[in-house]
Amino acid sequence: MTKQLVVLMGLCGVLSAQPRAVLDVNNAVRVLTLEGVTHHVQGIDTDGDRLWVTAVDRPTAKGFLYEYSMKDGKRLRSLELQDGERYHPGGIATDATSIWIPIAEYKAHSSAVIQRRNKKTLDVEFQFTVPDHIGCIAVTPDLIIGGNWDSREFYVWNHEGLLLRKLESETNNSYQDLKYSNGRIAGSGTLADRQGAVDWMDLASLRLVDRTLVGEVSKGTSLAREGMAVRGEQLLFLPEDDASRLFIFPSAVR
Repeated sequence: MTKQLVVLMGLCGVLSAQPRAVLDVNNAVRVLTLEGVTHHVQGIDTDGDRLWVTAVDRPTAKGFLYEYSMKDGKRLRSLELQDGERYHPGGIATDATSIWIPIAEYKAHSSAVIQRRNKKTLDVEFQFTVPDHIGCIAVTPDLIIGGNWDSREFYVWNHEGLLLRKLESETNNSYQDLKYSNGRIAGSGTLADRQGAVDWMDLASLRLVDRTLVGEVSKGTSLAREGMAVRGEQLLFLPEDDASRLFIFPSAVR
């Protein structure tokens, strides 16, 4: 039994299977270069035609939402995101008509606002505040699930912003982006040993069910460092800042 598996068992109980071999960047089926400077990427999501990206520029205290064409990486729209002292947008989630975005103060144990913005107009349709830094969210048909700074704790709300429960994460993965997929929650982040990983968690308990380790891009950055999306059976990553490339992998969803 490997040392890595012993650690995982101690943290989370026995997994349904050992973690897969590292997802190699050379196995990407497509690499899409995005137009323009993205600053520090935070979260991504896609409907197959468009890619939405959140990013933050700490020196100017500005947050951004970008929209790109999945066809050629052309930037279609850009919007500044800020709510008072909150300018740090996190990992995002989309549904049929909306983009859900957490915007937090740039520090742990602070505050955040979670916004639902219209996909067509990018206008705010609804928002609610949270007395903690929320760095990423996933949206199911009934729930919003958020992770605080490095996702040490999970929050679960309904779509009206009512807090239903709060629980500690047991996975030892500092999730930066969360997604709802195939009845589970997928989260990408970095483990304690700096290894990047994408986890699949049970929706009801948010306990680890499966794990895929990921490799690094040519800049020495983990694929799971920041933005991650799930589209059908594909995994998408946007791990680089400023000049950013979208890496797309097939058949990686558990």
